[in-house]
Amino acid sequence: MSFLWGVMGGPSAGPQPSGAETIQKLCDRVASSTLLDDRRDAVRALKSLSKKYRLEVGTQAMEHLIHVLQTDRSDSEIIGYALDTLYNVISNDLEEEEQEENLTKVDDLGSQFTEIFIKQHENVTLLLTLVEEFDFHVRWPGVKLLTSLLKQQGPQVQQIILVSPMGVSRLMDLLADSREVIRNDGVLLLQQLTKSNAAIQKIVAFENAFERLLDIITEEGNSDGVVEDCLLLLQNLLKNNNSNQNFFKEGSYIQRMKPWFEVGDDNCGWSAQKVTNLHLMLQLVRVLVSPTNPPGATSSCQKAMFHCGLLQQLCTILMATGVPADILTETINTVSEVIRGCQMNQDYFASVNAPSNPPRPAIVVLLMSMVNERQPFVLRCAVLYCFQCFLYKNQKGQGEIVSTLLPSTIDATGNSVSAGQLLCGGLFSTDSLSNWCAAVALAHALQENATLKEQLLRVQLATSIGNPPVSLLQQCTNILSQGDKIDRRGSKVQTRVGLLMLLCTWLSNCSIAVTHFLHNPANIPFLTGQIAENLGEEEQLVQGLCALLLGISIYYNDNSLENYRKEKLKQLIEKRIGRENFIEKLGFISKHELYSRAAQKPQPGFSSPEHMMFDHEFTKLVKELEGVISKAIYKSSEEDKKEEEVKKTLEQHDNIVTQYKKVIREQDQELEELKQRITTLMSQNEQLQATVTQQVSQIQQHKDQYNLLKVQLGKDTQHHNSHGDTFQMNGIQTEEVSKLKEELEEWKNKHELLQGQIREKDFLIEKLKSSQLEIGTTELSSQSSRSGGLEHNNELQKELEMLRSQLQLQSAEISQLLIENQKLQVMNTTSDPVLGDSGAIVAKSSELEGQLEQQIKELKSEVKALSEEKESLKQHLDSSSSTVAILQDEKIKLQQEVAESKKEQDDLLVLLADQDQKLSALKIKLKDLGVPVEDEDDIESGDQGDEDEDVDEEEQD
Repeated sequence: MSFLWGVMGGPSAGPQPSGAETIQKLCDRVASSTLLDDRRDAVRALKSLSKKYRLEVGTQAMEHLIHVLQTDRSDSEIIGYALDTLYNVISNDLEEEEQEENLTKVDDLGSQFTEIFIKQHENVTLLLTLVEEFDFHVRWPGVKLLTSLLKQQGPQVQQIILVSPMGVSRLMDLLADSREVIRNDGVLLLQQLTKSNAAIQKIVAFENAFERLLDIITEEGNSDGVVEDCLLLLQNLLKNNNSNQNFFKEGSYIQRMKPWFEVGDDNCGWSAQKVTNLHLMLQLVRVLVSPTNPPGATSSCQKAMFHCGLLQQLCTILMATGVPADILTETINTVSEVIRGCQMNQDYFASVNAPSNPPRPAIVVLLMSMVNERQPFVLRCAVLYCFQCFLYKNQKGQGEIVSTLLPSTIDATGNSVSAGQLLCGGLFSTDSLSNWCAAVALAHALQENATLKEQLLRVQLATSIGNPPVSLLQQCTNILSQGDKIDRRGSKVQTRVGLLMLLCTWLSNCSIAVTHFLHNPANIPFLTGQIAENLGEEEQLVQGLCALLLGISIYYNDNSLENYRKEKLKQLIEKRIGRENFIEKLGFISKHELYSRAAQKPQPGFSSPEHMMFDHEFTKLVKELEGVISKAIYKSSEEDKKEEEVKKTLEQHDNIVTQYKKVIREQDQELEELKQRITTLMSQNEQLQATVTQQVSQIQQHKDQYNLLKVQLGKDTQHHNSHGDTFQMNGIQTEEVSKLKEELEEWKNKHELLQGQIREKDFLIEKLKSSQLEIGTTELSSQSSRSGGLEHNNELQKELEMLRSQLQLQSAEISQLLIENQKLQVMNTTSDPVLGDSGAIVAKSSELEGQLEQQIKELKSEVKALSEEKESLKQHLDSSSSTVAILQDEKIKLQQEVAESKKEQDDLLVLLADQDQKLSALKIKLKDLGVPVEDEDDIESGDQGDEDEDVDEEEQD
């Protein structure tokens, strides 16, 4: 036990063993001891020696410690000691003085021991199982050890965890641990786990990581809490991961970011932690709307930020007082990317006013900072980026900026400063950085907008008292030609580069501006002189830009000035510069190191003002024009003429194609209208056919009822005739009483039948009313038919009232006849009939006969009315049939028109195919001549883009 006494500090009689010997004995004890307590003490001793004797413990004890983790899992204490020992061996977190002495050695040791540990994948899987334990003494050292492994050998450990069953899901439970230490270290572990691994990032995101992390940030007090690690983990999950960004937006997590940026009126005395938190929060917003993201995803996030009020909150910070400078700079950069290319957000930003008296637009206040040389360099770069993003794909904003320079819109009172005045002031300032920033900002106001380039030619500047005003274009060339004569603060090359970039952007794709530029006789000699000189390395950039400007003056020259036609300018280059020398000077631009930096991303990322030379959008213009200018310089006059002829021919063909396209679009619209009309007529035809079918069924019902009444009327007449004959032949007999009884029964039946018929007629009248109303609602029915239908309904109602009154009278007469019948029966039973009674009976019979004749007449009149009603219904049916026939004729005509339109369209398509063949032949000739020809898809996409922009402008209007 002497070695244990030596480790524990106890007395020792013999010489002290070395560290390696002690560690060897402890390892033997861990491997051979059967008692758990002995193994635990030995592991504890190894832990205490692991920091001082890291190499020895790592080389001798690692295998034994892994065996302890596998076999002694029931004892949390020994497991904790073993994990701590492995952490001390693998981790590079040493004391500062030791780290300074042995930095490279420490890195090598940690990496080597990590490689030994993860060589067996089962070791990492075992560690993941131990991290699931709830015991603090096991879980916490396990989390720290796994974090250290990821730091040393990240990709390898990530791959092992990724293929391990539920490996990532086990680690996600750490965020739900109630112990703050484990939760915080769990966040650090997930940071290392998600670095540069999109697959793990997706798994972590879909394991509800966003919800848990945002809950932690809210619990900690948003920007006032210790949430830096959570924000870094969120950045890992979202940066360059389109799937997670879309999931974050669809989960409405952007709305939960708004409370992060709520600031009070008093913004003095912010803590360092709050500044760090806000900086990371702003960077997180920028990750979602970065220009490197897919345009669709960026646009949707920008709209979500506007609708939830996040953009408004950021603008509040932007205009607040007392905000630290670095937070203000990062806020400006964040607002820039939130509004970049989003018309809705750009319009809102244009309406933001600073809290001043009188209120000024936020754009004006920011431009004041940009042209103020006393402001920090990074802040001025941020304002320039914000202005560029505000104008990006924003023709409305570009027009508003340029309009502040035009004579008709300048404030004559001078009470307010406009954006245009600030840009002109910066352009002609004695500070070179202000010159460059103002020139680039003004160039962005003209980007891809030929109309504004022409309008800017109207701007006149008053240079000094007594001298006539000069145009803005002339003033820029004057300052450019003066060069070193003006005393400026900063780089003089920077001012000239900025003005040349502005002129190149202004003249490109604008022949009128080229003509104005060439109209000044001093401009071309100045450019050729600059290009022909052999200047130093700093001036080579200016030479390249002068060559580009001269090339633009040739390529976009419309030959309106006789002395500066394309051919004469090419001859001038050949004589004074040389074509090869000109092309070489033109190549100085793209070969420059600062050009390559600017071409990488839209945001100006300059380490110092001297490096501020190129703008990102200008690099695109150079890439587009460099090749075509080189080809234009080598073309002969004949080739130029042929090219112009071909261009004219192409323009004519394009006009013809455009006309055909317009005709085809119009015919397509007509076809659609005709199809819609046919569909409408077919639906109306179906409705009318249904109405006709219904009316035919009603007419058939009326026919059946009419035939039934006719048959019944014939029976009644025949019976009445036979009764009169028998009465006249036989005289008054006792049998007549029984006949009268039968007749009374028949009249009762007739009475009930008439009542049923009246009910049916009531129902038919109601049906006729509804059918007349339905026919009245259709477009094809006339006012006369409606009035006739209403009169007919009124007549039917009157007849119904008459029938009801007759029915009441008949029922009263029948009741009287019943009473008389009873009396006759009594008389017949009591005594024989006498002559006087027979006379009374004869009188009654004659009276009854008269009543029957009267009722027969009424029934005949009713039958006549029904026949008239039948005739009117037949007329209605005939009119409906004629209407259906007319509609069918119209339908046939429309079908014929559609067939003719299709035939015309086929003829037009044949013509269009011929034109396309001619165009392709001409384009092949042009390509053989070396002329760049745009593809038809590009032209159509351009046309479509123009149409979309027109639609957007109409919607805005």
